[in-house]
Amino acid sequence: ARFETCWPALMKDSHGVIIIFNPELPSHLKEIEMWYSCFVQQQPLLDSQCLLVAHHKPGSAGDTENLSLAYPLNKLKLIHSNLEEDPEDVRMEFLKYFKTIITLMNESREREEMSIIS
Repeated sequence: ARFETCWPALMKDSHGVIIIFNPELPSHLKEIEMWYSCFVQQQPLLDSQCLLVAHHKPGSAGDTENLSLAYPLNKLKLIHSNLEEDPEDVRMEFLKYFKTIITLMNESREREEMSIIS
């Protein structure tokens, strides 16, 4: 929260938000609601422009199956990262996410160009 004064600069013209958190810390689960509210809902960005990453530390007994997030976070794309076990999976999910963002950017640029022409 020390950096809240910088948030408007960080948010300006952003096309996507990736929120990385430690699912084993209850405080993080509360904080991601605040990040989502500030960086996604207030912008406003689409839910498809937000990616949640539950990062499991090496050696942690990460229970990836039973992480249930409350509404509205449960509408977001959630991936579990455990770089010891499956870095390739995480890489593929990031690529899919970036493709989504690029598609949305291209669509909005086309809409802007059409509105200038018409």
